[in-house]
Amino acid sequence: MSSLLEVRDLHKSYLDTDAEIHVLRGLDLDLAEGERIAIVGESGVGKSTLLHILGTLDKPTSGRILYRGKDLSTVGEDTLSDFRNRDVGFVFQFHYLLPDFNALENVMLPALIQGWEREKAQEAAMKLLEKVGLRERVSHQPGKLSGGEQQRVAVARAVILSPQLILADEPTGDLDAKTGEGIQDVLFNLNQEDRIGLVVATHNRAFAEKIGRQMELREGRLYPYG
Repeated sequence: MSSLLEVRDLHKSYLDTDAEIHVLRGLDLDLAEGERIAIVGESGVGKSTLLHILGTLDKPTSGRILYRGKDLSTVGEDTLSDFRNRDVGFVFQFHYLLPDFNALENVMLPALIQGWEREKAQEAAMKLLEKVGLRERVSHQPGKLSGGEQQRVAVARAVILSPQLILADEPTGDLDAKTGEGIQDVLFNLNQEDRIGLVVATHNRAFAEKIGRQMELREGRLYPYG
């Protein structure tokens, strides 16, 4: 399999009053195309920080992140913005849907921002909502959807631009077990059918075991787990 993401000697630290807090300490990670990895670890160890850095929402203190061999630390902000919009889909614990837009409009939004014609964006969004089991809910606003349905909309929105990588931060954290399993199935189907690379940060050990390859974030580094 071809390499999708390579992380080398990644460091992240923060200044807190007079103390320097080291979150990541020389972390390495490799992800192949279509591969999926679970990042597990205690709360507060830096799982969210790592995903934000992988998606270039935050910058490391030092280290390299290579996407398809290109070092993201050497490119400008416009290129990073394109990378975030086109190549990465973000799924968070909280869905961040726009409350005044219905499900279809929320999913269409990234495509419209990217300059797609409305008809094309609508067609793509409808297909994705059908794929995640929401064919009958496309005209509902988030407030009229269950928590699991809202998260399905968020997943569909994350992949409308056909990213090659999904970064999911506790995507089932606010859901009951049965609903969470439905979201897991949606993510796994996207991974298998469309060969989307999947990195999931989770404290849910059963979910992590289903993903397969597990890495534990501990003391700022990743270690094989399970």
